[in-house]
Amino acid sequence: MANKLAPVVMDNGTGWTKLGFAGNNDPSYVFPTSIATREQHASTHSGGPSLPSKTSFISGNLASKRGIEDLDFFIGDEAMANSKTYALNYPIRHGQIDNWDHMERFWEQSIFKYLRCEPEDHYFLLTEPPLNVPENREQTAEIFFETFNVQGLYIAVQAVLALAASWTSNKVSERTLTGTVIDSGDGVTHVIPVAEGYVIGSSIKSIPIAGRDITYFVQQLLRERNELGIPPEDSLRVAEAIKEQYSYVCPDIVKEFKRYDQEPDKHFKKYHGLHTVTNRSYTVDVGFERFLAPEIFFNPEIASSDFLTPLPEVVDSVIQSSPIDTRRGLYKNIVLSGGSTMFKDFGKRLGRDIKRLVDTRVKRSEELSGGLLKAKPIDVDVISHKKQRHAVWFGGSLLAGTNEFFSYCHTKAEYEEIGPSIARHNRVFRSVL
Repeated sequence: MANKLAPVVMDNGTGWTKLGFAGNNDPSYVFPTSIATREQHASTHSGGPSLPSKTSFISGNLASKRGIEDLDFFIGDEAMANSKTYALNYPIRHGQIDNWDHMERFWEQSIFKYLRCEPEDHYFLLTEPPLNVPENREQTAEIFFETFNVQGLYIAVQAVLALAASWTSNKVSERTLTGTVIDSGDGVTHVIPVAEGYVIGSSIKSIPIAGRDITYFVQQLLRERNELGIPPEDSLRVAEAIKEQYSYVCPDIVKEFKRYDQEPDKHFKKYHGLHTVTNRSYTVDVGFERFLAPEIFFNPEIASSDFLTPLPEVVDSVIQSSPIDTRRGLYKNIVLSGGSTMFKDFGKRLGRDIKRLVDTRVKRSEELSGGLLKAKPIDVDVISHKKQRHAVWFGGSLLAGTNEFFSYCHTKAEYEEIGPSIARHNRVFRSVL
């Protein structure tokens, strides 16, 4: 790596994009995965771009003569700021790229406007969700080699990178790529078992509860309690702030309600906000939302009747459906990744609940054997670490910072010789998708 420029690490998630260079501890840029374009309708469902609006016909005509109409868009925080005059689009839905035209433009500004690097001079590490279809990998390789002319490309599975990031934790005694990754971001929560770096695809489960659902749940609780001080246009932002600043996971929901009833002054908080339009200050009482918000992972029925299986049960069923010789390793190394796992005591509660399920099963099997079998206790360890919020990006930074990384990448010369199908082959695990 001495005579080569640092590789670029890009982690594009449903809600947020993390950009930076290999070897760094934190991403250089974190901004929403959104794009604002001069179009009439947000093209969220169709694969292609929407029709241009009639109102912008004259300006669009002038732009087309100058050849700059493709440059009239914003990404990230700028897209959010211009959402009133531009059509706001989210190119990634549930971890999968939904609109390739918008995604290509998003990558273009990410590279040239934010990172300010020449893609021809760098190797790139991108991330992909579990069970990503091989056609998506091919399309990504085509865009990066044909449009951006990158030196080399490696597409890594997010779960494996999250496992690598957990090595920074004090709890980790040996660096292993066997473990269960609970990746909970803004749009979706995945439970992914990984054995020696291989993702056990048949056992992966996803849960339709993530950061956005928790925010909506807090907003709903505030509405039901008639918190009249919140301006309607700020309600979602206030709910998000309360979730991030005040929420925590409690060991027992019934006891927690009693604590709040007995000592309200101690547990109730006040949130102070500024109206985004009038700039007037207002206050909001923060009560039961503090522990009820993350509780929907453990008791989903309090928020919705659509999904009723608690997260500990999902994790347990994922490990039980994995090959029998990997199960002890999967229980021993449960790794948290993503912003929605950052709640205080989240790992402690999850570990306790999974341990109860495992111990109950072991005890039952001993009883069924008539006392003939004595099982060896199963260690359940949930690992929290400092790099949890951007675990996938940090894992990518670790991998791309090694000297071996360049030999694992697919180069421009190999792409020109073989074509996009080269992206189906993973050199680290010698596997073809």
